[in-house]
Amino acid sequence: MVFGAVAGEEQGLYGSTFMAQTYRNASVNVEAMLDNDIAGASVGDKGQKDPYTIRLFAQGTLPNGTESAARAATRLVIGGENDSPARELARYSNEVAANGATGMNVAIIYRLDRYLRGGDHSSFLSAGYAAIRFTEPNENFAHQHQDVRVENGTQYGDLAEFVDYDFTARVAKVNMATMWSLANAPGMVRNVSVNAMTLSNDSEFYWAASNETGLAGYEVVWRPTTAPLWTHVVPVGNVNTAKVPLSKDNVIFGVRSVGSNGYKSPAVIPFPVS
Repeated sequence: MVFGAVAGEEQGLYGSTFMAQTYRNASVNVEAMLDNDIAGASVGDKGQKDPYTIRLFAQGTLPNGTESAARAATRLVIGGENDSPARELARYSNEVAANGATGMNVAIIYRLDRYLRGGDHSSFLSAGYAAIRFTEPNENFAHQHQDVRVENGTQYGDLAEFVDYDFTARVAKVNMATMWSLANAPGMVRNVSVNAMTLSNDSEFYWAASNETGLAGYEVVWRPTTAPLWTHVVPVGNVNTAKVPLSKDNVIFGVRSVGSNGYKSPAVIPFPVS
């Protein structure tokens, strides 16, 4: 795990771009990047209060150049545009971090960022990594990107008096729950595919076997195409192929690894082999 602070975000994502490209140039396998930007207050500009929710922004379509044209076309054909690595990471964070231990609701937002805004997670997405952004649920724009001043009775500026420290601590718990779960789980499953060579109402999957220490086996997960989160789990053991008596035409499937410690990786959707 790497905890990083980068410079030059407002000037053009200089620090995060340098960091992401340094990792990419060294062929470092970055499983996930969590960006926390504007995540310290729970009260909006109209007095809205939601101290137990953190928004999580996750992009669907992958940035140009991070996926081959053929694979991008196939992703659209199979309905995988909502199952980018970033959105699988978002589902994972929701699954492991929206609970009583953190005291938080993780509200997944299906877009890269807010309107007219951007953040350092974009640099990692452009480098081909799964990256998401955490941002407070109700923003007060008078407290962002402002010179400190009082104007017409309104206090402007990013001041300590506007920080909700209990909220910030809960946001930190969401981050740590996500990072801890990722760090203790086996690596994500590689080369996941689904048999598309014959017409069948069964679904047969294949993936690369792993000899990772602590790997207990795998699970096939699925959900209705309109559901935001995984709804069903089928344990299949420590194998590299599995057949499920359910049509691949009707649901979205994924495969994830399971450790002997019970921790699970984010799911990976299968692409067809034919």
